[in-house]
Amino acid sequence: MEVKLNETQLGIVDGMIDWVRVVDKNNVVLYANKKMKEDLGDIVGRRCYDVFCTGKNCESCISRTTIEKRVILKKEASIGNRTFMVVSSPIQDYTGEVACSVEVFRDITKEKDLAKKINEKNKKMSDDIKFARSMQMRMLPPKGMYNGLSIDYLYESSESLSGDFFDVFKIDEENTGVYICDVVGHGVSASLLTVFVRQSLRTIAKGSMSLNKIMKELHKTFLSLNLDYDKYFSVFLGVYNKGTHDFNYVNAGHNSEPILLRKNKDVNLLNSKGYPIANIFDNVNYDVNKLNLDIGDKLFLYTDGITEATNEDNQQFGIERLVNIIKKEGNILNSLKSSLDEYCKLHKDDYAILVSEII
Repeated sequence: MEVKLNETQLGIVDGMIDWVRVVDKNNVVLYANKKMKEDLGDIVGRRCYDVFCTGKNCESCISRTTIEKRVILKKEASIGNRTFMVVSSPIQDYTGEVACSVEVFRDITKEKDLAKKINEKNKKMSDDIKFARSMQMRMLPPKGMYNGLSIDYLYESSESLSGDFFDVFKIDEENTGVYICDVVGHGVSASLLTVFVRQSLRTIAKGSMSLNKIMKELHKTFLSLNLDYDKYFSVFLGVYNKGTHDFNYVNAGHNSEPILLRKNKDVNLLNSKGYPIANIFDNVNYDVNKLNLDIGDKLFLYTDGITEATNEDNQQFGIERLVNIIKKEGNILNSLKSSLDEYCKLHKDDYAILVSEII
């Protein structure tokens, strides 16, 4: 049966920059628009697959399926060195029967090449981030003994890289530095600043036992980076002397008050205050606080990702829950992680907690 095509509709598609052809149920090309003829020659009357020199039907012949099932289908097709998105739609004859399909070939070669390049770059970036994550984890202090301190910790990040960090390092035979920091933001930029804090504090603390001087030098070193105003961090730094059991500490804007759990289960919050390390301050001074620790006392340094973790009702985990867990017998860190995971199904912030026990 001869199929009559709508000349008005064909006139519209004749001006399209995409290839357009009409194919009947026998795979014969009934019509090709101007662009397709310019690129492929006069293909009307030829089998659709002969046009592309395949010699047989495609394994997935969408034109035949379109006609048989009266549905619109699409697929990607490689033709020569180009990639096309082919959309096949049914065409009815005057009796209402689907007699042929109209196929639109849109060249997506550039889009496919771009997507491939983006995927390659994303993979390279992902590999780099995985490596950076591995390096960040390796920079965490080993769990164990440090000059009369036994340390353990939890460390979780909301992204591959974290802006929360802590360190424990030997200053000399008597003194050990302990700190926790919280860099604003997440991801690569925040993680790079944690590296800066670690290397700077380890270097600066070796030459001075004055905590105020150490913090002023850290601030001065940070200013020399000339970063934007939205880059800053808070840090709580303490030095423990194993001979005297004295713990001297300063707080540079760290809003998560460290918790001291005495061996008799009394709890104290170390609520000192100070400016964060930021380039909006030209000069800073910090109050140095001091306390004496006993064997069996435990010091908990943590970030606000714990206390500000929220549940489904947008209620925060809070300091009271944290203190109650700390006061319980057993493995405190395991209990804390279980409680956090149960309370907050999806952590939106990094969090870290460092436990230092006097032994």
